[in-house]
Amino acid sequence: MSDRGMRNSEGGWLLISDVDDTLTGDDAALRELVDAAATRRPRLTFALNSSRPSASVDRTLAEVFPESFVPDAVITAMGTQVRIGGAWDDDWTARFAGWPRDEIFDVVSSLGFRGHDAEYQTPHKASFAVPAGDAVAAVLRELEQQDLPVRAIASGADDLDLLPPGGGKDHATLYLAQRLGFYETHRWTVAGDSANDLAMFRVAPHAIAVGNARAELLDAMPPDTAWHADEPHAAGVHAGLRRLGVWVD
Repeated sequence: MSDRGMRNSEGGWLLISDVDDTLTGDDAALRELVDAAATRRPRLTFALNSSRPSASVDRTLAEVFPESFVPDAVITAMGTQVRIGGAWDDDWTARFAGWPRDEIFDVVSSLGFRGHDAEYQTPHKASFAVPAGDAVAAVLRELEQQDLPVRAIASGADDLDLLPPGGGKDHATLYLAQRLGFYETHRWTVAGDSANDLAMFRVAPHAIAVGNARAELLDAMPPDTAWHADEPHAAGVHAGLRRLGVWVD
């Protein structure tokens, strides 16, 4: 274990949070959370976990987050990209080498479904507008028939992200927790608001659903480890950290 990992596992806490509508949505609450976290480091290690690719998340960091905020780590592209301390984790990316992303994209497109804008696509994530339910099932049947390996993450009314089987917010969350020295402790939590956060809720020792979380997350999240805040957006994350005893305001 690295020196940093030893320090973290000996008393610090790790937060791995979704970005859109979890941390964002209330600028004043976000600033309050960021300021509180900054005054308590190294007690809190602050990481992000977004379904969007890194360039898109970086724009949000520059345009929405307080200028002083620098995350300790960033997971992007639905758990297929990992940066720690600003540096790409090449070991994580290497596990997705050879995934037939272009073939998968062509198959889904041929079924008549529109891909999301180019800024939301990566070599290891193919994102489409596919209505929830029967349409998603039809896409997955076709991919299975053509022996194309995917992990499907459906959320909202029509968001479908197709990943390599080893990708996902959950796998990347566990990987990051281990790299930062928290894997064998219970001193880390995740936070989110939608169904694409459900996977990481299921693997974390603690989870915070913000007050504005969708029913698709609330109805399926594990009742013994997840908690639904009354407050929305960053204020809900802040309330969850206080509840866990990470700090007392």
